[in-house]
Amino acid sequence: MSYVFSPAPVASVPVVGCGDRFPVHRIYCVGRNYEEHAREMGFTGREPPFFFLKPADAIVAVNAGETGLLPYPSLTANLHHEIELVVAIGKGGKNILAADALQHIYGYAVGLDMTRRDLQNDMKKQGRPWCIAKGFDASAPIGPITPAAQAGDIAHAAIWLQVNGAERQRSNLSQLIWNIGEIIEHLSAAWELAPGDLIYTGTPEGVGAVVRGDTLEGGVNGLPTLRLSVV
Repeated sequence: MSYVFSPAPVASVPVVGCGDRFPVHRIYCVGRNYEEHAREMGFTGREPPFFFLKPADAIVAVNAGETGLLPYPSLTANLHHEIELVVAIGKGGKNILAADALQHIYGYAVGLDMTRRDLQNDMKKQGRPWCIAKGFDASAPIGPITPAAQAGDIAHAAIWLQVNGAERQRSNLSQLIWNIGEIIEHLSAAWELAPGDLIYTGTPEGVGAVVRGDTLEGGVNGLPTLRLSVV
């Protein structure tokens, strides 16, 4: 097959203990999936899950032990961090039951859903889509993927983020409103999942702004930490 120009390189993520990389198909994100974060954003209760997408090439893949570079995006004066567990799908499917969801997971990683909060707030007020606030270039930093069998008790792991050494976010994955299996069940009812999909599962309370020169370090117990410098 020939193309009118050369296709872009495949977006990919390193894998712990493996020389091969994980090719990214789609990036799905879950909104307001911790109760305390929902409260800080002005919402309460266990609302039905909702999703938004980021382009696959929005990832900034960082190797274990390295510090990635996160470019400060245009059009914003209020760039927010949102630390999240990322679920990497290894086996596709549609209408997957929560009880069967773990069979579809390749592994887990630490990710950040970076958000142009001022633009998001403007879009909310106007009743418009959030794409410009969530799906911009380099908006989905991610650390190496740990295969599921090596990740330990991920459902009860602590999740945290520090900015310049000061803690900003801390919670536990047991506090997810919709757990990993339920997320996959709801998501696969709307889209057919495919190998290479990444699911950003939501962020706990404590989101806030970062500026150029800040260093972000975040983690989920049992997974390699994610470290970035805002440039």
